[in-house]
Amino acid sequence: MSDDYELLDSGGGRKLERFGAVTLDRPCAQAVWRPRRPPSAWAAATAYFEREGGNRWRGREALPRSWAVRIGEARLKLAATDFGHLGVFPEQRASWAWIARQLAGGARGSAPPQVLNLFAYSGGATLAAARAGAAVCHLDASRGMVAWARENAALNGLERHPIRWIAEDCHKFLHRELKRGRRYDAIVLDPPTFGRGQAGELYKIESDLPETLELCRRLLGDAPRFVLLSAHTPGFSPRVLENLLAQAMDGAGGGIACGEMLLTGGPDTLPLPSGAYARWSAAGG
Repeated sequence: MSDDYELLDSGGGRKLERFGAVTLDRPCAQAVWRPRRPPSAWAAATAYFEREGGNRWRGREALPRSWAVRIGEARLKLAATDFGHLGVFPEQRASWAWIARQLAGGARGSAPPQVLNLFAYSGGATLAAARAGAAVCHLDASRGMVAWARENAALNGLERHPIRWIAEDCHKFLHRELKRGRRYDAIVLDPPTFGRGQAGELYKIESDLPETLELCRRLLGDAPRFVLLSAHTPGFSPRVLENLLAQAMDGAGGGIACGEMLLTGGPDTLPLPSGAYARWSAAGG
């Protein structure tokens, strides 16, 4: 099955990417090397985003209002936002495939696996788990992003799948789930560096992530399958995430693996680090 995403080049603090028929030139602070492609390849981009002097797109009028692409196994709606985002982080596609592998085989009884997706954005991990047969709880503090994720579910024929769509502050929701006695077989979380809830609640990854992980551990059932943690925060390296997850899952057995999330393209394109992950699995990482 073809993938509509491709990293074409990076360097000079920028990245050049293809999303279907649309090519974008956007900032990328970690791309400190020289671009490999000639300036003419970059100049041919459909649109260009810059942050100097305020966030703005050049050539935005050439972009569709929205368009759909296939990334990994999922069809996803894209749209250019005022912050330079599109509604997808393609570096997560390897994690989506890992989720599907972990859930292969479906239920271990009469009920489907229960998966909680926190800070769930436009739902890539939700779709991966749902396609693998899990019942999913999708949570994000932004009502707009939850609506976007529901559109993505419909694009994939999953509008009738058992997915709970929740727009709420993460910690408020986790505490309420604990009081209800609800438990999950697997948890996915991609916390922001800084976030704000519907009622003005603040989330700061440096101070709040340990509590988030402790609450997640308490929400896991007696035979959990996995916990997948990722972050795009500078300084939150794979080892930092591994240490945090190891403390949260102390005594649970299984194993932990960690690494960088990468944007990738053809064989001559330098892989571009774009965040980190750590994943605990009962099967061994």
